[in-house]
Amino acid sequence: MDMTMKFTAMDASHLKGALLMSQDAGWPHRIEDWAFVAGISQGVVALEGDQVVATALATPFGEVAMVNLIIVDSKLRGRGLGRKIMDHALERFSPSVWQLVATRDGLPLYESLGFKAAGEILQHQGIATSITPTGGAVWTDTDAMAAIRLMDASATGMDRNTLYDALAGDARFAVLRNGAEIIGFAAVRNFGRGEVVGPVAASTLEDAQSLISLILSEREGQFMRVDTNADSGLAPWLSEHGLVAAGGGVQMQMGTGAITPTGPQQIFALASQALG
Repeated sequence: MDMTMKFTAMDASHLKGALLMSQDAGWPHRIEDWAFVAGISQGVVALEGDQVVATALATPFGEVAMVNLIIVDSKLRGRGLGRKIMDHALERFSPSVWQLVATRDGLPLYESLGFKAAGEILQHQGIATSITPTGGAVWTDTDAMAAIRLMDASATGMDRNTLYDALAGDARFAVLRNGAEIIGFAAVRNFGRGEVVGPVAASTLEDAQSLISLILSEREGQFMRVDTNADSGLAPWLSEHGLVAAGGGVQMQMGTGAITPTGPQQIFALASQALG
């Protein structure tokens, strides 16, 4: 590797260079999407002179941390830079469990670091078709955020308050209620070519569909994206409403700790593949 390569903490001055690399790789991310993740993470960049040639970010959620937005300049791939930038990112925290969503091309690197496959993420996207809301989901405002944060913690087994701090200023939330009690929620925000729906937490598939149907019903003809677990059961329903399969990734995990969701809700759609 070039001895002039420098590794340093990522800051706002590096976002444009990161964006250019991701555009070259065909990612849909806007600079705002990079800034959203970077704002709750500690990132590392590799610099060749003043050019950003690799990135990796680490996002802590209590005893769990995500490693994400791992990218190497196309001209420098195959030289060990991916492993080096990952090592720098993993040094940022010492969680019980690391998680990431891998592309098929990235699997050999992550497996060599000790990550193991733990599931499959399905990316669904497209132009939303006409849909009638079902099940009684309604829009809410910030008075529901405390309940939403508690539900996310029980559904994931993680402390993701920093994520919800960011979402509170960037997303709109729909909820399902049983009387005064919130029993499910979904967020929607700008991302990439349009908007992304997630996180979505609910105790049944029908409740998850109710939440998403409210969001899609107001976005007919707009480009929408949902990232869901393969075992959630959402995929066929999403395809029926214009959000077709468009790839995805392998959910991977490393560490000796245990993630213990307490339910009864589960996560039906991710905030993003970067953040789970």
